Amino acid sequence: MELGTVSVTPWEAEAFVDYDRLIKVFGAKPLTDNEINMLKNVTEELHIMISRRVFYSHRDFDKFLEAYKSSRRCALYTGRGPSGNTHLGHMLPWIFTKWLQDKLGLDLFFQMTDDEKFWHTEEREFEYFNSLAYENILDLAALGLDHRKTHVIIDSEDIGYLYPIVIKIAKKITFSVQRATFGFTDSTNVGMIFYPTLQMAVAFLPSELFREPIEVLIPAGIDQDPYWRIARDIATSLGYPKPSQIHNKLLPGLGIGGKMSSSKPETAIYTTDPPELAYGKVVKAYTGGRATAEEQRKFGGNPDVCPVYKMYEMMFEENDMKLYERYYSCRGGSLLCGECKTELAERVARFLKEHQSRRIRAVSHTEKYLIRNKFDPPIIKRT
Repeated sequence: MELGTVSVTPWEAEAFVDYDRLIKVFGAKPLTDNEINMLKNVTEELHIMISRRVFYSHRDFDKFLEAYKSSRRCALYTGRGPSGNTHLGHMLPWIFTKWLQDKLGLDLFFQMTDDEKFWHTEEREFEYFNSLAYENILDLAALGLDHRKTHVIIDSEDIGYLYPIVIKIAKKITFSVQRATFGFTDSTNVGMIFYPTLQMAVAFLPSELFREPIEVLIPAGIDQDPYWRIARDIATSLGYPKPSQIHNKLLPGLGIGGKMSSSKPETAIYTTDPPELAYGKVVKAYTGGRATAEEQRKFGGNPDVCPVYKMYEMMFEENDMKLYERYYSCRGGSLLCGECKTELAERVARFLKEHQSRRIRAVSHTEKYLIRNKFDPPIIKRT
């Protein structure tokens, strides 16, 4: 999807885009006080990613909450394309998903798309992406996702869970739909053209495993929306509830423009970065400040285009009043970029130190998260 000169697709996206316009182009709905109040009535409190509209648009989030309140069975679904080590941009929706799991007590189906990353990349052998899937599971465990309710599907190894559903999905989708939605061309390899059926399948997997219609909510970046638009179009004809979505804005990288991305490692904070390395990346980050301290004090900075401020807003400042003070101190020129970056660098380094300690402890029990150790694959009923 092109927004002027900015591209937003599952493989390429910018963090600083006109999100209001993106909602209209994608045909989603803005998250309003109505949905937020519905959520608060269920959870009794709000996560900062909701109250600050980090998660800002949706498809049928209100209907999902109504289903939950009426005691219909519900589940969560999100995932990861294991193209490298996990960075904070990946972690952002996982943190919110964990909060939902804790508050609502729901099963989470987490897809590791090692196949898609292999098809999309020329330089690496398949085994590299498969091994990264297991490496990334350590971050789920370190976050504290409940292994009893978190079920990880590794596409290449757990295809038996997906393929019975994929068979039905694939018959409903034409190449013209795939091409129009994802921009595929005649030179796109068949794996990439086929892959979206696998990502859609997980939205319907809970209904097959639990043998009843399951309302599924997908917390994920807005760049992943194209998959679910197609899934929603075909869900009813396949006998499944339409999956609901709640979209998050993309965490910026520490450079100029662009989301935090594995393709720009110098501007990304990885969960495996030594804390001192991450500290240095933050200190060197691009900001919305002026060229000199004198100009900053005189004219103020622009936190609205500053990736450092966005990291505070989206992940690293729980206190709303302190966040507002930081915003207006930057605007007014009393807060200099060096001071702001140093404080963030300290918080990021502390987060990584604690996360990596939990990550090491998780090595011994990653198998508890694998779906194959909990459920038998679904079987299509013969008529």
